[in-house]
Amino acid sequence: MAVNLVPVDRETPDWFPASVQEYLPEDHLARFVVEIVDQLDLSALVSAYAGPGSRPYHPAMLVALLFYGYATGVFSSRKLAQATYDLIALRYICANTHPDHRAIAGFRKRFLDELAALFTQVLLVAQAMGLVKLGTVSLDGTFRQLTELASELDAQQRAVE
Repeated sequence: MAVNLVPVDRETPDWFPASVQEYLPEDHLARFVVEIVDQLDLSALVSAYAGPGSRPYHPAMLVALLFYGYATGVFSSRKLAQATYDLIALRYICANTHPDHRAIAGFRKRFLDELAALFTQVLLVAQAMGLVKLGTVSLDGTFRQLTELASELDAQQRAVE
């Protein structure tokens, strides 16, 4: 008796959807991260790129890439760089571009203080939406209570106003 298997044909081109978005469910974490990051004020990061040099990746994309990595337990810049090829979610976040590990690690190192404040804002928004519980977090290897970070952020915002 012959078994009727689904044929595997790797030579015939597949007709992929026109956009990576079509592969990602509407309620996917990657969409949430991009939506939240798009609401953040990243003008200080963008303005830091004025001057000569090659075209950098947009800070919003790198922030979303890092925060998605933090949310899913991927902290290594090398693993994140490889995942931009392997994971649909990261193809969506990076708009089908592929920053190398040096670009990711350099961005994180250069803007670590700014990322800590932005990460706190994202977590507070997620907590307000009931998506996360506040607890201990680590962004730079130092474990701190998120409530402590939130208090610092509130104090910084009041000082600016």
